[in-house]
Amino acid sequence: MSYLIRSKLFVPATRPELFAKAFGSAADALSLDLQDAVAEGRKQEARAAVPEFLATGASAAAGKTIIVRINSIGSEHFEADLAAVTRAGVDIVNLPDVESAEHVRTAAALMRRLESERGLDRPIAILANIESPKGLRLAAEVAAADPRVMGLQLGFGDLFEPLGIDRTDAMAIRQVQLCVRLAAGEAAIPAYDGAYADVKNAEGFRAEAQAAARLGYAGKTCIHPSQIAIANDVFRPSDQEIAYAIKVVSAAREAEARGVGAYLIDGKMIDAPFVARAQAVYALAQRLGLLA
Repeated sequence: MSYLIRSKLFVPATRPELFAKAFGSAADALSLDLQDAVAEGRKQEARAAVPEFLATGASAAAGKTIIVRINSIGSEHFEADLAAVTRAGVDIVNLPDVESAEHVRTAAALMRRLESERGLDRPIAILANIESPKGLRLAAEVAAADPRVMGLQLGFGDLFEPLGIDRTDAMAIRQVQLCVRLAAGEAAIPAYDGAYADVKNAEGFRAEAQAAARLGYAGKTCIHPSQIAIANDVFRPSDQEIAYAIKVVSAAREAEARGVGAYLIDGKMIDAPFVARAQAVYALAQRLGLLA
């Protein structure tokens, strides 16, 4: 399961009047939220809104990846949420507060049963949130818990605020970003950066996204439409990166034909890890229509 999610825009499921505008945005993915953006007394209303909207067929026409963030596995809403959203039209279920591989496997087992009962022709993927000290410690186990896990997503607010860690401390942010990226890498899945709450600080959002991109993140959460264009730009390979990737991929084909394992490009030694990275950049550029 491969998804293009440079930008993921959150939309409260209790605000269906915002759905059409969100689907018309440039976001690669939309996340209909049943969790934090929904007051406790409106959870049932939110659950009903998702399948009602999916039934209109508008989501399929938009060509976007559709994600639904449900309530955590320890919540009384967990099973009802999964029952409401495990249906055609949903690509990914976003699991918050994941703290163990068992959390993932519990969700996956329920999703498999619901998919079978409803005759769904393809499995719905899982995006697992890492947003607690325990979740961070066990992130690699979470990433490898089930083939449905398509990525790890970092949640700064839930991780930092209870511990009194300054959300603007670049050192703390980079350390956590790297830990989650390496955990996702162990399972060969992407990592996605968390939300940036200071909506008016566009440069702060860009700087944090750029730092994540340098660590190999695939995209970032957007909580306001103004953040979408920045995320799409930051997580797009640059023209220079694309040109270099084309050069490496071409040279790799020639080297393979000649039986050569390592070689020089622009004075730099190239072997398998560099080729793999170039192939990933080439594939993303191709997917974005950036190749001539």
